Amino acid sequence: MILPWIIIILVIGGTLAWIAGRFGPHWPRWISLATLGIHFGFLLYLWIQNYSIFTLTTRSPWFALFDIPWISQIGISFSLGMDGLSLLLILLINLLGIMAVACSWNAIKDRVGFFHFNLMWILASITGVFLALDLFLFYFFWELMLVPLYFLIGIWGYENRIYATIKFFIFTQVSGLFMLLGILGLYFVHGANTGVYTFSYFQLLGTKLPQPLGFLLMLGMFLAFAVKLPVVPFHTWLPDAHTEAPTAGSVDLAGLVLKVGAYGMIRFLIPLFPKDSLSFAPIAMALGIIGILYGAIVAFGQTDLKRLIAYTSISHMGFVILGIFAWNTIALQGAIIIMIAHGISTSGLFIMVGDLMSRLHTRDFRRMGGLWSTLPRMGGAAMVFTLASLGLPGLGNFVGEFLVLLGVYRVSIPAAALATLGFIVATIYSLWIIQGAFHGRNTEGWKLQDMSSREAAIMTTLIAVILWLGIYPQTVLNTSLPAVEAMQKYAIETQQTIVSPQISPAQPLPIEGSITINTGGKP
Repeated sequence: MILPWIIIILVIGGTLAWIAGRFGPHWPRWISLATLGIHFGFLLYLWIQNYSIFTLTTRSPWFALFDIPWISQIGISFSLGMDGLSLLLILLINLLGIMAVACSWNAIKDRVGFFHFNLMWILASITGVFLALDLFLFYFFWELMLVPLYFLIGIWGYENRIYATIKFFIFTQVSGLFMLLGILGLYFVHGANTGVYTFSYFQLLGTKLPQPLGFLLMLGMFLAFAVKLPVVPFHTWLPDAHTEAPTAGSVDLAGLVLKVGAYGMIRFLIPLFPKDSLSFAPIAMALGIIGILYGAIVAFGQTDLKRLIAYTSISHMGFVILGIFAWNTIALQGAIIIMIAHGISTSGLFIMVGDLMSRLHTRDFRRMGGLWSTLPRMGGAAMVFTLASLGLPGLGNFVGEFLVLLGVYRVSIPAAALATLGFIVATIYSLWIIQGAFHGRNTEGWKLQDMSSREAAIMTTLIAVILWLGIYPQTVLNTSLPAVEAMQKYAIETQQTIVSPQISPAQPLPIEGSITINTGGKP
């Protein structure tokens, strides 16, 4: 029951925070922090149980599995599973959830209880996405994630929040329908082939799909994941949503929501449609390269600091899609590190912009300058995050991007060479941010209070994690390796039965013995 409780505890915490809002604004904040502390305890227990500093202590890629019937008449079950990949991403949810609560401590003064309710339910639904092993359940959490995020931007956002919210809603709803069509197509084809109608991830692996139906189903799911990632040209909702969202909303968008699209490609798209998705790989990798260069170049034309950072996210997500469709171990592990490191460094930048706006009452990049003299600690933290964004060695982003380029080089030398240009452009815009905002002349005569102890604690925590990823990435690599190798096996051995046919959707899946993977003698 530990897997459902990882979701339920966030749902309960959010509901209690909403109820407690009537007794005072501090209650929802403390309840949310306490909930995330308990949530971290569950995750830490699972990690310690299966992982030491140097190696995994389990032979199975799955740390825990949970499966009970839900709507058994049509093959839907409440099926959850956690492996190294989902554990790392849920740890990221926990960390950035704490940062979102902390950075909103004084910023949110209206409907505080309802704000934290929506914030916690966003975290719960994204956790469900990372745990779901039933495709209908995955789609349920995917759509549920939209609702609280809609309220978070629409109520606590800035001037054009209604436009940004509606645009975000339309993009995600339409793309979600394409994913639903892909899931239903896979469901009916599998049922026609085997006589068993099920949404089980393990049972749908290896489904024989006629052409061109298989390619069209894959394309529908790719579109949904590409919009969330986002991939150019499906990216236009992101800058508007980031610009108008409150700081906590930007942290959730950049740090977590974008990662849902990448996770969907790794977990579902390629394992379920291996031949069609890998035949589509050259196009996907070309879109990744376009995103790397386009996002970096367009960032130069922005005068709104939040919008500028939003375009840099599009550039970084280009490296992720490159690593995914290279589909070798090095590139995939690099993509996973980028997902985590980008979530931390870009969230740090968005929190920094929120802190600056609370002091300057503007995000206009042209009105900034010379802030280092009055905000030296804030300037130092901003420099660390921008250096991480440009891929400075010793910080987490560099490790991820280097591994992705190394893995892509094995697949396509021209693609790796073009993607390397992203490093050059990222260096220019990152240094431009620091020079424009913190150096030069203080033409506005800003005299501001530097970081408070709460703000300093947020920045110190995020910097420590990004340094850990850069200095000792083996923590992440060791944890994600069994999951990466298992998914590569799922994609290669599509005709092999991955899960024993004796296990029905109505029976709980055993943690040991239900999955047999030949890894050449490795655990």
